Amino acid sequence: MKMAPPDGAVMARRAEIASALAALVPDGVIADDAGVSPYGSDGLTMYRQSPLAVVLPRTTAEVSAVLAWCHAQGVKVVARGAGTSLSGGALPLADGIVLGMARFNRILSIDYADRVAVVQPGVTNLAVSQAVAARGFYYAPDPSSQIACSIGGNVAENAGGVHCLKYGTTSPNLLGVELVLMDGTVLRLGGAGMEQPGYDLLGLVCGSEGLLGVVTEATVRILPRPATQRALLLGFPSVADASDCVAAIIAAGIIPAGLEMMDAPAIRAAEAFVQAGYPTDVAALMIAEADGCPAEVDDQIARITAIAQAHNCQHLKESSDEAQRLLFWAGRKAAFPAVGRIAADYYCVDGTIPRRQLGAVLAEISAIAARHGLGVANVFHAGDGNLHPLVMYDARIPGQTEAAEAAGSEILKACVDAGGVLTGEHGVGVEKRDLMEHQFGPVDLAVQSRLKCAFDERGLLNPGKVFPTLSRCAELNAMHVHGGQLPFPDLPRF
Repeated sequence: MKMAPPDGAVMARRAEIASALAALVPDGVIADDAGVSPYGSDGLTMYRQSPLAVVLPRTTAEVSAVLAWCHAQGVKVVARGAGTSLSGGALPLADGIVLGMARFNRILSIDYADRVAVVQPGVTNLAVSQAVAARGFYYAPDPSSQIACSIGGNVAENAGGVHCLKYGTTSPNLLGVELVLMDGTVLRLGGAGMEQPGYDLLGLVCGSEGLLGVVTEATVRILPRPATQRALLLGFPSVADASDCVAAIIAAGIIPAGLEMMDAPAIRAAEAFVQAGYPTDVAALMIAEADGCPAEVDDQIARITAIAQAHNCQHLKESSDEAQRLLFWAGRKAAFPAVGRIAADYYCVDGTIPRRQLGAVLAEISAIAARHGLGVANVFHAGDGNLHPLVMYDARIPGQTEAAEAAGSEILKACVDAGGVLTGEHGVGVEKRDLMEHQFGPVDLAVQSRLKCAFDERGLLNPGKVFPTLSRCAELNAMHVHGGQLPFPDLPRF
């Protein structure tokens, strides 16, 4: 989408804001059209909007000063990490600024005895594991974008990864944060200790999509690398057989380190791109990984193999060494760019469903794409039911972008209707904002809005995200009284 040049009033406002911010963050303000343009979108490239200015602080004190000034002046702020969000979570506002956290890129401390690392939000996900690898440790959450995505963004979206089935998403691996509120207040939540008294505000912040505060430091859990890791490639003649196998593995009490699936279009694209040794004559491919002590791994591999064979597995290959195990995963982690090689454009959808519904919902996804005249490749975290259909389209063909968006909306509604949720790890952002009412009722959304108001009463931090409609906090404090009762009599008035 081509952007119109800013008018005179916008240019004057930009100059005013840039001048004030430059006094707070010397050599850290970008306010020309060419300079702000790279910040105009995130991984959800369907949408684009340049901000008034970009400010790149280096310290918590600078973040606090910038937010305090913006709060006083009524300037909207969107915090941005690496910009890999796939839900428009870092999409700027035409009348606001971007607070870029890329300069917060240091690992501050590592404590191997307590198994924690303190890192700045601009540190990439993979960099944490690389920093502790020599001592035999790693950071468990591993999104496919881990080479680029930052810890701050992971906290904002509660990012997962291919090993989140056993080790959890960001939330259980996050122990504490330093957080700057919209008015410039700096506070610490959690810490290296395993338990903290009081309300679980850390749990509230993780996954809050940048609406409550700006993370300037994170304390994360690091784990010893398992003694043994082996992976299985399991090919099935139908998606239904593979889905039933997933359900049977979990029902048997087995929690693999990873349990991932791809359908035929995704398999062929990944194999052509990475040459990981995937069979291309199967309808569905599962990667199942076991880790732990050798005896435990042997037992899990044997049990998973038996279950797969009972569900019509027609291709079975076990990794023979570490290099082959990593190659199996390389194909899966490269599935998104691999599909990009066979489609002019694709729209990555993110929804989660109960495992028992995998077969039915995947069939519905194919039917939805077909109704819109589009192709689809499915890549997903089968173990926890987190689906990533890649709806393939060509933006150069009139109407196809709109068709892809419509298909994506139908897919997400199908996930909710099957007992699932709108997002597993990519967040709501602007992408799913107008679908929130399909999952939540007005009472649910009003309570969530009041939490937003408790942290950001002026609604300046990442506005326009998550909530389909967000009333001003004053309006929420003047709710309709019916029968002498407020809708939420136990909630404090602000």
